[in-house]
Amino acid sequence: MTNVAVIYYSSTGNVHKLALAAAESAEKAGAEVRLRQVAELAPEAAIASNPAWSAHREATKDIAVASLDDLEWADIILFGTPTRYGLPAAQLKQFIDTTGGIWAKGKLVNKVVSSFTSTSQTHGGQESTILALNNTFYHWGAIIVPPGYADGIQFDIKNGNPYGASHVGYNNEAPGTENLAAIEFQARRAVEIGTALKRGLEATA
Repeated sequence: MTNVAVIYYSSTGNVHKLALAAAESAEKAGAEVRLRQVAELAPEAAIASNPAWSAHREATKDIAVASLDDLEWADIILFGTPTRYGLPAAQLKQFIDTTGGIWAKGKLVNKVVSSFTSTSQTHGGQESTILALNNTFYHWGAIIVPPGYADGIQFDIKNGNPYGASHVGYNNEAPGTENLAAIEFQARRAVEIGTALKRGLEATA
């Protein structure tokens, strides 16, 4: 069976909703899935000052925190993050920065990876956030699998991002039908390619 880790950071819940849809889609595609959130780094005062942030943290407190074991276990890793100034959130970046030990042992080579994001503005840095994450994957020797324009949903004006599913949440508007369909397709595609790669590598071992 193909193993999928959906690893994400979400402050008020929009990336969380995309991550849930990705996990469910990967399971439907036949994968074993771990849904993991990365550790929160923000000060308590900042979280308490935003009711949506506080409520989301309470609602998701039972979701396990991502570990390096999840990365080693996974054949496919789907990363989700909100955009912070056109870059991944510090919480996700901090988790990625802990991977040096397993990277040095070659344990991240040939992992299939794909990323998704959410911003508050239409041109708020969706593509640059995903491209910034990709810089890490080049160093890992991972295989980046973007959604591309490989499905009709990718031509929808409310998604339309070949780099990775991207939601725009004006006033914290939740992901809509088109966004969820886009991340579901992205997860299915990653499972399809990741499963084929795993079988091929095993056959030639």
